[in-house]
Amino acid sequence: MPRGLDARTLIRALEEDGFYDVRIEGSHHRYKHADGRGVTVAYHRRSDTFTIRTLHRMLCDTRWTEDDLRRLKLIE
Repeated sequence: MPRGLDARTLIRALEEDGFYDVRIEGSHHRYKHADGRGVTVAYHRRSDTFTIRTLHRMLCDTRWTEDDLRRLKLIE
């Protein structure tokens, strides 16, 4: 599980993996993937860092494996 991940880094990884922004409601940004996966990323500024619990829930929604996290350079 990556730690200290900010919104900018997560959004970059989502877009690199094929997710695209479909809707924004306040601080909640909804991203979809062509295969049907969806994830909501809640942030006010792109420099905001996510708590471990919030990050874990978002990463579960993406259904990324450990190999995916390495490929997207979110973990070493």
